[in-house]
Order: sequence, then structure tokens, then C-alpha cells
Amino acid sequence: MTMKIGVISDTHDDFENTKKAVELFKNENVDFAIHLGDYISPPIVRLFKGLKLIGVFGNNDGYKHMLLRAFDEIGGELKGDFAVVDAEGIKIALYHGEFREISEALAKSQSYDIVLTGHLHKSEIKEIGKTLWISVGSANRFLSESPEVVILEGRKFKFVKI
Repeated sequence: MTMKIGVISDTHDDFENTKKAVELFKNENVDFAIHLGDYISPPIVRLFKGLKLIGVFGNNDGYKHMLLRAFDEIGGELKGDFAVVDAEGIKIALYHGEFREISEALAKSQSYDIVLTGHLHKSEIKEIGKTLWISVGSANRFLSESPEVVILEGRKFKFVKI
């Protein structure tokens, strides 16, 4: 059976929508969740308690030491500005996406099966060679016309409005 992953980005302290996303991930029985940054404050991380959470920093994440502590409290892993996750042989690059040219260069390198990025606050999908490049949008209802998350299963994915 393929690993199921919940992907979220740019929550920007929207506690209400983040709670909805966490419930969705739990209802979908995800194996783990990925957060692509712009949490803003550490309490938002604590909403993921009960889920395995892997994250990277966003460009608006100031209190990095406190975010690291919040991840530690819930047993999560905050990897820095960039990370690579191996999901049953599928190599996934995680990068917040402040510089789009970097996220696209990651895809063009053909070193990853999937590149996940945030920052843009809108969803977008491209196939760059063999690599699937996905901008997951924003979960924040004030920053996005269509707040959503992604459920990823292998190379298949679906956007889910929250």
C-alpha cells in the first residue's frame, strides 16, 4: 500500500483552518504530515499533536528556536530551510519557495520525484521532466481565495479545500 501524506503550507497563524486541516489529515489516515513553512508562531505547531509532522522554515518564521521547541514537544522534525523525505522510494524535496527559481531548479535537476513548495498562496502543478512540481497554496483563509491542502499518495495527489 502506498504511503499517504498530508501537505500544508502558509498557515500564518490561522488556527481555525489549521485545526480543520489536522482533522482532515487524521480522517484521511495520513502516515505523516508535511508543513512547508510560514507557521508564524509556535502554538500553531502544537495543533499537529497526534500526527507525525515534518517541516521546513518559511520566510516569515522568526522565532526559529521556539518553533524547534514546539516541534520537539509534539515529536515532530523541523528540518531547516530545505529537506528531502523518502516516502517508500519516492524522493520528495521540501522547500518553502521564497525563491521560485530555486524550487524550479530543484525540479529541473531531476534529482527528485516530487518537489513540494509553498509561499505563493495559490496552487499550481507542473511536470518538469520526470519531476512533479507542486505549489500547495495556503491554508490561511485570509491570504488565499481558496484555502486548501494536498493529500499525496505516491505520485497521485488531490487538493482539498478547507
